[in-house]
Amino acid sequence: MDRTATARRAGLFHPWPTGNSAARSLLLVTGVMVAFGTLMVASASEGQSALSGGSPWTISIHDLAYVAIGIVALVAGARVSLDVVVRLAPTIMAVTLVLLAAVKVAGVSANGGKRWLNLHVLYLQPSEIFKLATILFMAWLISSRPETMALPGLLARRMVSVLIGIGLIVWEPDLGTASVVVAIAMVLLAVAGLAWRHLARVAGLGVTAFLLLILIKPYAFQRMFSFLHSNQNLQGAGYQLLQSKIGLGAGGLTGLGFGNSREKWGLLPNPHTDFIFAILGEELGLIGTLLVIGLFVWFLVSAMRIAQRASTPAYHLIAVGITVWIVLEAVINIASVVGLWAVTGVPLPFFSYGGTALITELAAVGLLYNIGHDNGRWMPDDFARA
Repeated sequence: MDRTATARRAGLFHPWPTGNSAARSLLLVTGVMVAFGTLMVASASEGQSALSGGSPWTISIHDLAYVAIGIVALVAGARVSLDVVVRLAPTIMAVTLVLLAAVKVAGVSANGGKRWLNLHVLYLQPSEIFKLATILFMAWLISSRPETMALPGLLARRMVSVLIGIGLIVWEPDLGTASVVVAIAMVLLAVAGLAWRHLARVAGLGVTAFLLLILIKPYAFQRMFSFLHSNQNLQGAGYQLLQSKIGLGAGGLTGLGFGNSREKWGLLPNPHTDFIFAILGEELGLIGTLLVIGLFVWFLVSAMRIAQRASTPAYHLIAVGITVWIVLEAVINIASVVGLWAVTGVPLPFFSYGGTALITELAAVGLLYNIGHDNGRWMPDDFARA
């Protein structure tokens, strides 16, 4: 490790890092997506705000406040000592589990789920924080306890906190978020070198548990597989997807124009949250949707460049985990909106309205930017001797 990298770890915070092209690229594409998303929330939420009896800009004003807090979180993530973050990962996980448990005791219910804590200044959604907590915890565990990877039983015991968190999220219920956390964990285990036979066993257990859950809960089964026959039950499970497709189809190539969506006026449920991509397609057309997809590809390339040059195994895992989280959620959300996957409530990162999600995503981007400026070097086989 060179002196520059060591010096950057001397205190809790270091000066704003500069100089890495991949990190600058990441920051630029994130800024473009947040600005784009803020505009789309302002448009998509107009109908919902009006129907609630408030100003047409009520929701967008809240969104701007979340963006401001998110920028502070990004700056903190970019300047914090990465070593301190990794060392604190078990504490961060413990605090997040307490918050998830508090949701069951004093949480706020909406749309069939109990997922939020009312802090009066913000509705906190601990499951969003749990995604980042899982990434940090697994990076700490794999890098500081390398013997764990060779002993599946020990790995299962040491990951019990992750399993408890997933269970609490499923209990809310929020199968979409739980599935994203499981996918992130599986990718990190694969990247860290867990034997494929063990990965296959874990995947098999996960799929079995998931199938049992949706069979036990008829509503979950209907919601999960309604996209396979979306033209049935158009007054029930298929209604939202039908309206989403109508909006996308109405947009054509160039769209109806920014602010001119018809679906947002009470036709399409959740137009500014889970289905903001449909409003974007209606207003900006195929060109607008392809632009959004291109932005996420740009994000993926920049983030993977940072992951490839990470200076320690822990930083590499954090970078990979954050990249998988953001890109996977984008793929799931877009696939759901166009009818290629189940509607699971997974948001479109940087675009969907949601305070906790946006703030946590921007904090994660700050950490990626930070990792991009750490100047050490490591080789993949360092996992074996971390």
